[in-house]
Parts: sequence; structure tokens; C-alpha cells
Amino acid sequence: MKTRTLILLGLLLTGLAGPARAQYWTYGNAAVVGEEDVAIGQPMSLSDPGTVFVFRAVDGTWREVGRLQAPEPAYGDGFGHSLAQSGDRMAVGAVGQAPFPGAPPNAVYLFERDEDGTWQPAGRVEAPEGATGFGASVALAGDVLLVGAADQEGMRGGVYVYRREADGTWAREAMLRAADTGAGDRFGMALTFDGMHALIGAPRHAGGTGAAYVFAYDAASGRWQEAGKLAAGEGLEAGARLGAAVALHGDVAYVGAPMHADGSGGVAHFRRDPERGWVLVSLWTPDASTPRHYGAALTMAGDDLVVGAPGEGDQTGRAVILRVRADGTLAVRATIEDPAGQPGNRLGTGMAATARRLVVGVPGGDYGLGRALLYDRQADGTWQLTAVLLKETGAPASITGDRVPCTDGEAAAFACHNVDLLAFLSVRDLDGERGVFVNDLWGWTDPETGKEYALVGKNVGLAFIDVSDPSNPVYLGTLPRTEGAPASLWRDVKVYKNHAFIVADGAGPHGMQVFDLTRLRRVENPPVTFTEDAHYDRIHSSHNIVINEETGFAFAVGNRMGGETCGGGLHMIDIREPKHPRFAGCFSHVGTGNNGTGGTHDAQCVVYRGPDADYQGREICFGSNETALSIADVTDKANPKAIARATYPKVAYAHQGWLTEDHRYFYMNDEGDEMSRLVPGTRTLIWDVSDLDDPQLVGEYIAKTPSVDHNLYVKGDLVFESNYVSGLRILDITNREQPVEVGFFDTVPATDAPVFSGSWSNYPYFKSGIIVVTSMHEGVFILRKKDVDI
Repeated sequence: MKTRTLILLGLLLTGLAGPARAQYWTYGNAAVVGEEDVAIGQPMSLSDPGTVFVFRAVDGTWREVGRLQAPEPAYGDGFGHSLAQSGDRMAVGAVGQAPFPGAPPNAVYLFERDEDGTWQPAGRVEAPEGATGFGASVALAGDVLLVGAADQEGMRGGVYVYRREADGTWAREAMLRAADTGAGDRFGMALTFDGMHALIGAPRHAGGTGAAYVFAYDAASGRWQEAGKLAAGEGLEAGARLGAAVALHGDVAYVGAPMHADGSGGVAHFRRDPERGWVLVSLWTPDASTPRHYGAALTMAGDDLVVGAPGEGDQTGRAVILRVRADGTLAVRATIEDPAGQPGNRLGTGMAATARRLVVGVPGGDYGLGRALLYDRQADGTWQLTAVLLKETGAPASITGDRVPCTDGEAAAFACHNVDLLAFLSVRDLDGERGVFVNDLWGWTDPETGKEYALVGKNVGLAFIDVSDPSNPVYLGTLPRTEGAPASLWRDVKVYKNHAFIVADGAGPHGMQVFDLTRLRRVENPPVTFTEDAHYDRIHSSHNIVINEETGFAFAVGNRMGGETCGGGLHMIDIREPKHPRFAGCFSHVGTGNNGTGGTHDAQCVVYRGPDADYQGREICFGSNETALSIADVTDKANPKAIARATYPKVAYAHQGWLTEDHRYFYMNDEGDEMSRLVPGTRTLIWDVSDLDDPQLVGEYIAKTPSVDHNLYVKGDLVFESNYVSGLRILDITNREQPVEVGFFDTVPATDAPVFSGSWSNYPYFKSGIIVVTSMHEGVFILRKKDVDI
């Protein structure tokens, strides 16, 4: 029985990758179709270990019926990177995802379907020594398993063959490698196997033009032989990546070339001739002149060839179903479009089919949550959409009306200590269609009315919530993202002179939006859709916005994707006239940041009133610069000066921090050390900055939980930390160098794993004493600390 799948992960092909956030958009990158089940792989997400979701028609409706994970699931394990199925047996490739060194070694896991239809673990094949990239592709036919290891031997690549023994174990039988491949060819990046012949892609062969190879199994001798090389000759452009995807149908082979014709793509059609071997019949190319990447994924649906084009339409994606004409050329029989039509959805990245059923992955759908489209062949040969396969998310419902005290360690099913729940607004009640989540936030108090408002970032815009009655918050509406900008994982907002200043990262030409907050006084029939009052376009995408309210200057940091990036450092903006922001200068602390250009992830800028007399009254910025703490004097915007740079042990990603009110200490977090297994628990770094020229790391607070830390803020003798899935953590720093946890509210009580999900940020500065906390996929929590004057 031949394997029924062919998988391609477009992110692994240079030139096909979208924004960095696409690293986490993987639901639907891999798929497999069986007689009864459809399985969808999600090797990476913001919140979960690699997972395979199993769907089945129950009473005529397709439903999720199971989830498969590695025996010891870990974030970044890459489980579900590739899939193959033969009868009641499934192979799942697990390729550890960079940059997570704590991920387990690569492996392929076997599952078998029992009489009840449940998939049970049935073995594991570990990567041989040196087989880097093991699991990049898998193919399965009966008792024979093929596994691609495209990165081994300097990315020359190889394919390992295993055969199932009588006792159920899998024994290595051979390692296949084409004779003329060399370093960088990535042989084994894609493969398929029909039980006798294996078709293996090497998309980087010949300088990136690519090739594919056929290997045949001789049952009499028990040996594998190289049986042909498939190359498209002069008709194929250099750099076409032939072999990025492959499909085999009897004596016919199809090989994708997604980078042919400047990325328009194409498919080479070969046929096996008894005398001449494998012969090129035709090269199909779309009627397109822009990068669309036709041929990035291929699968056979009976006699039809399905071709994925995830780059079509600003990465909306498309798939086409091709038939073979009498003269051997290929013609379009049907086209599959994305019903949502959203740029970045990348329909056609992963596909799988049988003769009567087809599944097409849409990994960027629903703002990266992902979807898969299921089609059934009709009696007349046409394909009809019969289901959209969605993983269940289970967002909690809103809680309003009355305070829920933290009693016996719990408040409304959320674990807690010394922190009460006043209200909770689910992301669904913030105009949160599927895939919308919240991220950063800030607060504003109306100086005329005393009303308090939370300004909450979403991946699609900025939400405004009236929290002046904290147990009955009112969602007033959303300021959408800049027209033409994509949804963004990162959005940040700060406030000055009753105006909000909003930026977004990975958002193309988003720029900085300016919104007059006094408009919130007169909102009728909320929620409403707001418009901006002013726009600053000298930046495009920025990771954070920093504002010194005392001087009236803003500092956009982590700038990229166009505009004046200032090396990723401080892009300084005069906002003293809020609706007329003006460029004021650049500062980047060369020698810091991952690229050494002074890239700043976040910062706090103040008029310095600390113990260092040399800098009294100067405007000083404390930057968390990915690799180090940066301290700079930016008083003179035309001539800013670096003061000091300080590194620390086990640095992974210097993320964010905040000063004590006397400017003597700076508490900082590192977003990567927990996930990289460099520290045993959530680490808070304690800097003595009483001498700005020589900051000293004087302590580390290590929490009992291993979760990743994100934003923290200092108010009086308390530090309020948003530590992702461990939620809000409150530290008493009366002894500045010996913090003690005095309260918490866990927004994701199911786990404390080091993953990117849960509480993104908090705002503890309202005069009323409430603490507003965002939790990405849950929503907005309004909390109050017990028994402590805050």
C-alpha cells in the first residue's frame, strides 16, 4: 500500500518564509488523509508542544476526536513536522525547533489505530548519530518507513529506510543518498514512496536549481538502487528549487519548483520510459509574474495532481487541481481559494489526499491559529468543500458583576494567592473573532472625570475598556491597525497629555498612531470602531514605544521593515504637540543587540534623580538591548551618548525592566533564559545603578515556577511581573536585593511550562489600586491585591 501523503514546510525553503511570526503559524503545514480520519500537524505554536489533531466524521459532522503528542511533550519539540499514513499506521516526524535547545532530539513516532478508532503509540525511531534534520520528511508504505534527514553532512542530506520487524520494532535497512549530491543540496527535504519506488527531492542541488531522484527496491536482492535523476534542463531557471515537493503516481512523477521564474513557480512532469528511463514530458508554469510559489506543495488525489501556491495573492494562498492532457501537458481542472481571503493565510502550504478526499492547510488562517479545508470529490469529478477543520481553543467566559475573592488558593477556577478577581473580560467579548488575542496594555485616568481606562493591545488593533467600575468593565471599542498593515503579534501603547501613542512590530508600514483619549468621554452605543487623530510615518514597524512624560519625548524601539530604523535602537520623537509628532534624532548603542547594531527591545527613559550626581537632571534611558543592559544620556537629541553597557551570566534575551522610584535599582527580565533551560525558574535580574558608569548585577530572584517572564513594573516596594502562563506575580522588594513573592494570580492554571502564552503585561498604576492584566488567549483580568497598600 502506498503512502497517502506528501508534506512540504514552506518555511524551510529560503525565499518562501513570511514574517518572523510565521514560525509559530504551523497548524496545517502537515496533513494526512486516511480512510476515516484526517490528521493535521502543528509542530510549533506560541503555547503548546508539537501536536497532531485527529478529525473524524461523527454523525455526519467532522469533529476533533483526538490529539497526539510525544510521550514527553516539550515546547519546541517539533512533533507533527511531517506526517505519513499507511492503513492503520501513522508516522509522525518530530524536528526540534530553533532556537529552543531544551527540545528533545529529533525522532519519528509510530502510532497504530485500534479497533475503537483510537491512535495508540506503537514505537519510536530515533535519529542516528549525525542525522541532523531527521524527520524533515517521512513516507510510509506497509512495513517500510522512509525518513528524510536533509541537514546531515553539511546539508548534503540523506534518507533512512526502516523495516518493521516481527516484534514490532523498526530496524534500519539502508541509508539512501544520490551519488552526485553534495553539501548544501538538502537531499531528503521532500519524499514520497509507493511501496517499490521512492522519489526524493534535493531542492538545493546545482546551486539551488534543484533535482529529484528515484530509488528502487529490489525485493530479490533486498537492496535499494538509484534508478534515475529528474532534472528539468534548460527550461528551468537557476534557483528554481526543483525537488521542494514531489509526487509519484505509477510511472509518472511530478516535481515542484516553487522559485522558478522569480518565484512564480512551476511543476515538472516526468514519465518513466522503458528504454530511456525518466523523461521530462512538460514543465507547467502558472500565468503569473509575481512570487506565488506554485509547486511548494504537491499531492495526488487519484489521477489529479494538486499544486499548492502559498505565495499567491500576498500570501493569501491558492491550490490548483491539474489534469493531464492527451499530449502530456498539464491543465487546470479547478482552483481552490481561501474563503476568508486574508493576506498571510498561506493556503496550500501543506496538503494531503486520497482519490476521494483532499485536505488543504491554511496555517496563517484566523490570524495564525490555523485552519484546514476538507474537500470531497463528487460523482461528477468536481471537488466540494465539506468541512473546515478547526482545533478547539476553549477560551473562558467573561466574569463580571461581583468581586470573586481569592479563597483557599482559588478564584473562579484560577489559582491565586492574596489577589482577588474583580472582573474578567474574555477576548471573545472584545470583538475577538477566532484567532484574535491580546498583548500589551497601558492605562489612562481622565483628569476631568477621574475615570480609569485600560488601553489593551490586540493583534488587530487597540481596545479601550472603561474600568472605573472595576467589577463592571465596559468595552468601548477598538482602534483598528493602520490600513494596509497586517495583524501583528506585537502591539504597544503609552500615554502622554491625554493621547495614546500606538506602534506594532512585524506590521509592515504601520507607523505610530495617535489617538485623543478625551474622545472616550462621549462614546455612544459601545462598542464602536475608532479612527486615529494623527499618524507618524517615519517609522514602520516598531516593537515598543517608550515615553518620558516629563520631557514630552517618545522613543520607538526595535524598529524595522522600513522607515528610519535607527539601527533598531531609539528613534526619538518630539510629541509635546501630540497631534504633530516630529522626528528628533537617533541613538543606538553599538555593540549591543543580537546584530551588534544597538537594537533595543524595550526601555525606560526618565529625568534622572538617582544617587549618581554626575547625571542629576539629565534624560537617561535604560535599555534592555537583547544582549545587555544599555544606559544612555539622550538629553541632547542631536548628540546622545552611551554611558555604560553591562552584560550578565547566562544571557539569552535581555527583554525589559523598570527602575525603583529612587532610581537606584533596575529590575530586568530575560525572556529566553527559562526556555533555553539556562536557569531553573523564572529569573529576575537586580541591577544596582547608583553609579551609571558602572552598573552592577547584585542579585537574581529565581521563582519556583519555570515559566517565561515578560513585562514587569515597579510601584513603591512592589514589583508586578507578568510571567506568561504563571500569570501575575507580585514581589515585595522592601529589601531591594532579596525579593519575596507576596501574591499571584495565575491566568493559565493548567501549566507553568516555559512557553509564549498567558500574561503578556500588567498595569498597576491606577489610583484606585486595581491591577489590569492581559493574558493572551484568555482576555483581560481586573485584580486587586489584598492587605497591601498599593
